[in-house]
Amino acid sequence: MNRIDPVWATVAELSRAYAEGSLSPVDVVDTLLERIRKRDPVLHAFIAVYESDARLAAEAAHKAMRARHRIGPLHGVPIGLKDLVDLQGRVTAGGSKVWIDRVSPVTATLAERLVGAGMIVLGKTHTVEFAMGSFGTNTHLGTPRNPWDLGTHRTPGGSSSGSAVAVAAGLAPVAIGTDTGGSVRLPAAWCGTVGLKVTAGRISTYGVLPLSSTLDTPGPLTRSVEDAALIFRALNGPDPRDPQTLAWTPADPLPTLRRGVSGLRLAVIPDSERKEVAADVLAAYDASVEQLARLGAAIVRPALPHGFRDYAAATGRIISAEGYRFVGHLVDDPSLPVDPHIRPRIQPGRTISAPEYLATLAEREDRQREFAAALAGTDALLTPTAQTAAIPIDKVDQSGTAAYFTRAGNYLGLCGLAVPNGFTPEALPTSLQILCGPGEESLALRIGWAYEQATDWKTRRPPEA
Repeated sequence: MNRIDPVWATVAELSRAYAEGSLSPVDVVDTLLERIRKRDPVLHAFIAVYESDARLAAEAAHKAMRARHRIGPLHGVPIGLKDLVDLQGRVTAGGSKVWIDRVSPVTATLAERLVGAGMIVLGKTHTVEFAMGSFGTNTHLGTPRNPWDLGTHRTPGGSSSGSAVAVAAGLAPVAIGTDTGGSVRLPAAWCGTVGLKVTAGRISTYGVLPLSSTLDTPGPLTRSVEDAALIFRALNGPDPRDPQTLAWTPADPLPTLRRGVSGLRLAVIPDSERKEVAADVLAAYDASVEQLARLGAAIVRPALPHGFRDYAAATGRIISAEGYRFVGHLVDDPSLPVDPHIRPRIQPGRTISAPEYLATLAEREDRQREFAAALAGTDALLTPTAQTAAIPIDKVDQSGTAAYFTRAGNYLGLCGLAVPNGFTPEALPTSLQILCGPGEESLALRIGWAYEQATDWKTRRPPEA
């Protein structure tokens, strides 16, 4: 039996080690808590660490396993939860200083399912305030540090900034994020992890602080595609407390994960979109497409009915309108300590009339049909996840968005997977986005797994302090 390093082990590796008895949840949790204690003061991934409860849960899992009462493959695996996920009796601040003492009235369905599977919650991870931002910055509660550059404070990606940093830096093997316009995939891209954006309704949002009831989707950030599949399997399925989930039957991506891409038809971005991408990111994207072609996929170049900029702008209107419904009373109150970069992103929702909002939703349905027709006969659309690698915090244009390629996934009702696909000359991660049709998470994971197995990007580690 080979003993693995708890710091860099994947969920699947931890599960196998527990099964064979070569590693104990107590050892893993102790190791990770010590690493959090040493490294998180610089990285700022966690807003709260539940040290005592995590140790108790690890001891309980260890004893259960010794008694042959292991309840499943996730039993004893540590996880971080984004600071939007309610745990009854715990503070969930949503990244806001306004809510810094807000005690959760309920436990989110996804948290119930993870704990029910035996997972151990290490703590809550930082987020952009109200989840309204793609760069990962937070003026009042602090911006996590991208672990790939310890000399320059770079964007971790948002809004699930802390979750991505925790996984990338060896503080947790997996963390939960949420994605309304790219907030799982962008942090995954800039921090060099895997990020799964599910179809709306696949994973319950009950007990998750909302931004957009139309577009919000929780999902995992992991170190491998297999891990994303394991977490998705545990979380997806109907929840009576979230009506959107009742349209979907539970899915298990594991049986098809290793089928490869031979015979699949994969679409690429048109030439008009290539000029929007930095040269180093574009080179990594082209190399990824070539790799998938070598694995047997057919590469096709359909004409898209609209540009990604159009999809991004329309997504922004929906988020602004629905976000204002939830937190407009807070951003409109100048006496409250709301992040100054967040106010102008939410406040435009105040002026969107009911007819304008309904017209935006109707237009979305039309564009979904147009996109489906244009991509008919293809299995996925491949894009860069982000236009650039992580940028210095002091270069961020807070009036813009980094979600150029990701917002289309939410707007068009797709699912998507971000997988590491290279590094820039500055040793910063790049990422490939795999967009598949509604409910096709198993297919996105299958494509991502085939690509991941043919490359070694996931073996790279950020520098140690």
